[in-house]
Amino acid sequence: MPKDVKKNIAILQREHPVLRQHSITVDFKKTPAAKLKQIISDMTVALHSQDDGVAIAAPQIGLSLRMFVVSHKVFDMIDKKSLIGKDLVCINPKIIKLSKKKANVEEGCLSVRWLYGKVRRSLQATLEYYDEQGKKHTLGASGLLAQIFQHETDHLNGVLFIDTATDLEDIPPEEVK
Repeated sequence: MPKDVKKNIAILQREHPVLRQHSITVDFKKTPAAKLKQIISDMTVALHSQDDGVAIAAPQIGLSLRMFVVSHKVFDMIDKKSLIGKDLVCINPKIIKLSKKKANVEEGCLSVRWLYGKVRRSLQATLEYYDEQGKKHTLGASGLLAQIFQHETDHLNGVLFIDTATDLEDIPPEEVK
């Protein structure tokens, strides 16, 4: 396949059993860098194939690994200067702090098309994770990014947003005429 042609990576839907598994920790010593790079590439291709996608977890492309990617679109929207224009790769992420203050927020999911509902989420979250080079980072977030951290971590624990969502509504995309 030519380098400039991106293969289509399927995003698994809610019936798939891998989405209900607790994902395994990525072992940097046993995972070749080239393999990790390919997984991240596949996740990114799948994420960016969806106009409304803001993040994707490895189980959503069939890999029971503790990693997710947050789209650069999120950082452009929230004006997080240090991350604008870059996707954020989080390997072995762990939420180390959640605010007590919570709210019901609208959510959808690339693996639960086209259902949307309200999920109770902490308004702030602090995430500890490793980048693709194995360097450890800590990132605090509020609003949309805190919500994404919680949603994607749920994926890594075999939880889908519909497990706790209220006011579920099926909102398919409008047909193009």
